[in-house]
Amino acid sequence: MTIISVSLSQKLLEELDTLRDELGFSGRSEVIRSGARMFIEDNREKRELEGDINSILILIHPQMSEDQVTEIKHDYEDIISTQIHSHLQEKQCLELFILEGDAQRMVELDRRLNQNVKSLYSKLVSLPRD
Repeated sequence: MTIISVSLSQKLLEELDTLRDELGFSGRSEVIRSGARMFIEDNREKRELEGDINSILILIHPQMSEDQVTEIKHDYEDIISTQIHSHLQEKQCLELFILEGDAQRMVELDRRLNQNVKSLYSKLVSLPRD
């Protein structure tokens, strides 16, 4: 197995150790491998989306990123049917986008938000087709 070096903040390392203990992983490497597998699978699912679909995009970001989110979302008004914005504790915002239309535009929106906004959580959920 190849060994790599990873830099983590102290807070992230503590959360990783808590996760290891709660879920019974044998070590930090196993937690990181599991997380990488999940991230790869999530990306694979997005690559396979096609055609006109419905989906939900959940985004939690620092309040100071609101302008960036607004700027990006204007480029995707053709697929955003509804958006709900809510202020959370600790100067964070929750964005809930209900999307309809081209799957690849949805994936593009998700990627742009993740590349340009320092999001704390992001999840694109495609709804099953009939």
